[in-house]
Amino acid sequence: MRRRIFTAGVGAAAIAASIALAGPANAAEGDAQLSVLHGVPNLTVDVWVNGNRTLDDFTPGSLAGPLALPAGAYQIAITAADAPDASAAVIGPVSVNLAANGNYTAVANLDAAGKPTANLFTNDMSQIPAGKGKLTVRHTAAAPAVDVLAGGSPVITNLSNPNEQTLTLDPGTISAAVAATGTTAPVIGPADVTVKEGTHTIVYAWGSLTDKNLQLAVQTIDGMHSAPGSVPGARDGSADAAPAPATLALGFGAAALVLLLGGLGVARTAAARNRQQ
Repeated sequence: MRRRIFTAGVGAAAIAASIALAGPANAAEGDAQLSVLHGVPNLTVDVWVNGNRTLDDFTPGSLAGPLALPAGAYQIAITAADAPDASAAVIGPVSVNLAANGNYTAVANLDAAGKPTANLFTNDMSQIPAGKGKLTVRHTAAAPAVDVLAGGSPVITNLSNPNEQTLTLDPGTISAAVAATGTTAPVIGPADVTVKEGTHTIVYAWGSLTDKNLQLAVQTIDGMHSAPGSVPGARDGSADAAPAPATLALGFGAAALVLLLGGLGVARTAAARNRQQ
């Protein structure tokens, strides 16, 4: 499930990332889980949460999270890189709400026309049938509708930005490529994508076709096995269903991506300061 969370020129690219690094690192009952992909090329900003600089010089191609965040609203402001404070915000402050027990990936990306935007995807946390894995492909690139090819044959067709499609597959390694709908000439890949039993593998296409900087990012959610012969649980990743126990891993697609961990210490300090106020 996908919903648009913000669209507002230059500052939109960092909205999602600021939320991800704003909260405490330790999960509590009812917390939401949020991970972030920064998929807007050539854009670096500073992000402020509740008046505190949370991200300094946040760069494209970075992945962050998952972090446990208490449900509720977060006040976010976005400034030019290295601004002294949040008083001269380019965007905001804005309030963004997260629901209890939700599991999300926020993607700062380009829309189909090439404008910066951000989308919030709800990750499917339902159990996977025994002996199977899940593969979700999310189109978050400035590009027309695409087909996803496995071994040169289309397995997903006419996928447009900012939509997604999920397949349940046998475990294995897939030679995946992305091509314009109705064609087989890759615009991304081919790249090997491994689908493991009991794992939800999520592939993002991001960047710009016009600028020739399209890339893949791969995110995996482990620990979603079903016992043989069991009935999958009722969890569906919605706000009123507690997520199944899982560990989120961040992988690499057609291009190397950087796992952004430096903001975690800042986030903990900011959270402690807020509790004292």
